[in-house]
Amino acid sequence: MSNKKMFKTSIQGITFTELLLIVLILVVLSVVVIPQITQSAQEAKQNDCDANVDAINSAIEMFNADNGAYPATLADVIGTKGTLTPYFPDGPPQCPLGGTYLMDVKQRVTCSHNLAQRPTPYFE
Repeated sequence: MSNKKMFKTSIQGITFTELLLIVLILVVLSVVVIPQITQSAQEAKQNDCDANVDAINSAIEMFNADNGAYPATLADVIGTKGTLTPYFPDGPPQCPLGGTYLMDVKQRVTCSHNLAQRPTPYFE
């Protein structure tokens, strides 16, 4: 008995309906998964910005403890690209969402990309 008769091979193609079903499943999965990935990336960037704001606010308090007064400008604490400070020896932190860090009159830092989303406080 030859090997050709022993193993009967059958080559069948995929039908148009099966192909359409596979494409439909892939489209549904992409519609569900892609927004989740985008949302996760946005949340990670926001968390990184929040961590930067907390680090800058902590550095402002350390500046006050070291010098007996709060800094006159934010650059005194975070430095600039050309000048470094002991609080941020690797250079000033950058907002991953493209915002700018701003210090208010109470020596608290916020990020400019958060200003439009921030609710107006009734009491301070």
